Amino acid sequence: MIKKLDSIVVKCAELEKEIADPEIMKDMDRYKKVMQEYSHIKETTDLYNEYKVILSEIEEAKTLLAEESDHDMKEMANEELTGLEDKGEKIEKTLKLLLVPRDPMDGKNIIMEIRAGTGGDEAALFAADLYRMYTKFAETHKWKTEVMSTNEIGIGGFKEIAFSISGKEVYGTLRYESGVHRVQRVPATESGGRVHTSAVTVAVLPEAEETDIQIKTEELKIDVFRSSGPGGQSVNTTDSAVRITHLPTGVVVTCQDEKSQIKNKAKALRVLRARLYEADADKKAQERSENRKSQVGSGDRSERIRTYNYPQNRVTDHRINLTLYKLEYVMQGDMTELIDGLQLSANQEALQE
Repeated sequence: MIKKLDSIVVKCAELEKEIADPEIMKDMDRYKKVMQEYSHIKETTDLYNEYKVILSEIEEAKTLLAEESDHDMKEMANEELTGLEDKGEKIEKTLKLLLVPRDPMDGKNIIMEIRAGTGGDEAALFAADLYRMYTKFAETHKWKTEVMSTNEIGIGGFKEIAFSISGKEVYGTLRYESGVHRVQRVPATESGGRVHTSAVTVAVLPEAEETDIQIKTEELKIDVFRSSGPGGQSVNTTDSAVRITHLPTGVVVTCQDEKSQIKNKAKALRVLRARLYEADADKKAQERSENRKSQVGSGDRSERIRTYNYPQNRVTDHRINLTLYKLEYVMQGDMTELIDGLQLSANQEALQE
């Protein structure tokens, strides 16, 4: 571990030199990548420097303990040594987790797609609840959200909603939200007071840049039509809605929320690029590890990952067996405990490998 940490210190110094070179500002893509890498390993370097200081203090305390003859002084030195060793162990555990190879996609922005599954209108209403939960979580991180496309129902729910979240380490934070989210509650439309179970599917797509994946114009079929709202009523009197079909894969993306055809087309292309990028990344991951399936989930959208039980104020993440009795706070965006648990589990699993 020490050898690897020493090499990171050397790499950090090299990146600092590169950042200080005025020439790097001529290539903003390169500058952005270097800064992202630097911010990640700088945390490790700073913690390693702190760890080395503690190791030095431990050796001093041991020497003092061996040389000291006064009983009270020995007791004080022993207490100090115990505290230093505890602190050193905690830092060592953190350093080991930081040494887990970082997924280069963790720093990417995302496009999140939420779709109502089984449960009819109740599923659509819960899709809207999840959308609010994620946007409130994004607000606490000072991330920016932007709606890409929606398919609303008349009572305030969504059959489907796609939106982007941009900011620092968005994909690395929310990547494990992909899957089936199940809700158990009494629907607003239920007169008998019976608890119903509905399901919503969430997909987290790392947003691809144009350099990440190439889309040829001749591979696209673009249709324009008049957008419509809940119940089929007309929203626009012009053909502003856009449907893009990627002919080689059959992937179809529709955007109609903007009044401008150009804006709808731009958003549709962003969603399409993200879907194709995710499909390509999934294919490569399967090729690298055909039989491996992560404890915290493969990102398979058919996998049930979490249950939200309203009568018991309970939320359970089935992948890490974590149950919290604070559902009302979670739905207000307080997801930190869930997110931290998933990330810790994934890092520990990677460490064991």
